[in-house]
Formats: sequence, structure tokens, C-alpha cells
Amino acid sequence: MSEHGGNILGVAEQYGLPANTLIDFSANINPQGAPERVKALIKNSLADIEKYPDVEYRHLHQAIAKAHQCDYAAVMAGNGATELIYAVTRYLHPKRALLLTPGFAEYRRALQQIGTEIIDYPLTEETGFQPDLRLLDTLSTIQPDCVFIATPNNPTGLMPDSQFMQSLVEYCEKQRIWLIVDESFIDFLPDNRGLIPQVAITKHLYILRSMTKFFAIPGLRLGYLVSGNTMGIAEMKNRREPWSINAFAARVGEILFDEHDYIAATHQWLKSQQHYLWTQLSAFTELTVWRPSANFLFFRCNKLNVDLWHSLLKHQLLIRHCKNYAGLDERYYRVAVCNEWENQRLIAAMQQVFAHG
Repeated sequence: MSEHGGNILGVAEQYGLPANTLIDFSANINPQGAPERVKALIKNSLADIEKYPDVEYRHLHQAIAKAHQCDYAAVMAGNGATELIYAVTRYLHPKRALLLTPGFAEYRRALQQIGTEIIDYPLTEETGFQPDLRLLDTLSTIQPDCVFIATPNNPTGLMPDSQFMQSLVEYCEKQRIWLIVDESFIDFLPDNRGLIPQVAITKHLYILRSMTKFFAIPGLRLGYLVSGNTMGIAEMKNRREPWSINAFAARVGEILFDEHDYIAATHQWLKSQQHYLWTQLSAFTELTVWRPSANFLFFRCNKLNVDLWHSLLKHQLLIRHCKNYAGLDERYYRVAVCNEWENQRLIAAMQQVFAHG
């Protein structure tokens, strides 16, 4: 099974199903689809396929810096946030790293590729799958070179306490621990600016952002890294392979921050459908559901004789199994918030599954 959601073709091939009949709840992509202006821009820019993109991606970096009111030299765009996870890991080359589990698989893979000693810090059900100030005690004991943390977390969708995050940033800066904060899903939280404003006063903080999920452009691949360590950003740019971002993705990235109507409509959709899915799933006595902050929900199936993944696949619904996340087992799942009709189909299918055991 894939380590990531969105593997519609692989699942369809494995189970002999037509891919176009499956509804994908396994990938956390905005169901509104890409903004219309994005589609028009690509259609009108087809001649760009015959030219190399700017190897420095100047306009794209300027747009990101302007959107976040930060220094142009603090920004590095990439082929999705994933490219930048590997770039920052290779640049920092930590001897020892702490990973919160469960968490996104690519942090571990990137660290393993350079031989880093990885220490797992389990987020448990007893602590609500949330880190707290005890993490700082652990850091002082094991003294890692770097820490990865996702806000909101993937797969739990939970957002750590803001005061805790502030304490973590200050502690890591004081102790010279590289803190890599993955904010790939933070755009779905309308009132949360994240930690990018703090890069102006820090040198050990690195913020990862994705444009793929919120703007529904996973096929284009686009993300960016922001850090107050501008020398480090420059070094990463110098080290990486040229032209890793295609011309269309670069052009699209220049206009996405101006999609104010799309951004507002997304927040309105999510407020409605996130609440619907949360209340409907929470009504099942067979499930334990954690209150979401982003565009996906994390839950445990308490009925041991039910394999929800295979059962829902029979209803042409693909959800994300979480058993391959460190610290989780086959009882845990994640589902994206989709459009109203798709969310209703999921709830109806679950009712049938639990009714028939």
C-alpha cells in the first residue's frame, strides 16, 4: 500500500476497479478544484512549454516574499513541499533528529537517506495526540540537532497550542536546534498566520508551506521554504538541481496569493463541510473521532471485526489507512473533507457497513 494518499490508479489496478468510479477521500485536496484563473493562465501560456523557466524563479520568489511581507532572500520555492524537506535535510545534515509520531513519512525518509540517528517522540491518545511542554524536557535530555513538527499534524489534523509553539521556537533558537515546522495545511485555518512572521528574528527556524492542497494543484507541484537563515537559503538554492519547478507551476505561483475570492470560498466550504463530517462521524458509536482543525479528519474504528478500508472500497470510496504511520495500527484512518454530495455518500456507506457488521 502506498505511503501517501491519492494513489487512485494503484488501488484501482490492484483491485481491478475502474479508477474513474472511485471517490478519493485519501488525499487532502481542495474539492473546489484549481481556481479558474489558474486554468486560464495555463491555457494562455502554452507557448511557455518551448522555453526554459527562469532558473532563479525571481517573480515567484518575489510573489511569496510580498505575500508574507518577508525578505526575498528568506524564500525558496520548490517542486512541492516534499522537495524542500529533502533540500533542508541535506543542507542541515543533522547527526540526531527528533520526529513526532505519528507524522508525515517523508521527514523520516529524508533523514534516513543521510544516515541521521532518528529519535521518535510518540504522541499518544492519552495526551490527545498533542505535544506539550514535556517535549522541551525531552529535548534538553537527548539534545538533538533538529526537530520536525507539522502544524496541523498529518495524519491527526490537530493543531498544537500556540503558546506551546512559541515556547518551542524560543527554546530551539536559544539551544541552536534546527526547528523545521511543516505548515502544509495551515492555509485551511483562516485565522492562523503560522510562524513565518518569526523568521525575521530567528536563524534556526525553517517553515515549510505547500500550495498543492489548498489550491488543488497536486499535478503541478508547488511549495516553498521560508527561513531567517538567508545564507542557508542561498546555499540550498545553489546546491539544488536547476529547473526543478516547471514553467506553468512557477507562473501559477505568482498569482495564487491574489485569489481572494477563491480563498474566501474555500474557508466557507470547509467551515460547513468540516462541521458536517465531524458531527456525522462522531455520531457513530463505533468510531472515536478527533476534532479537526484542517481539511481532514482522523478517527479510530472501535469495531474489531470491521475493515473499513476494504469495506468502503466496495462502495467505490477510497479512504486513507493509517496503519503505516509510526505509532498507529490498523484501527486508525484519515478522511479528507470533500464536497457535500461526496461527504454524504461516505456517511451513507458507513451506515451500511456498520449495520451489516
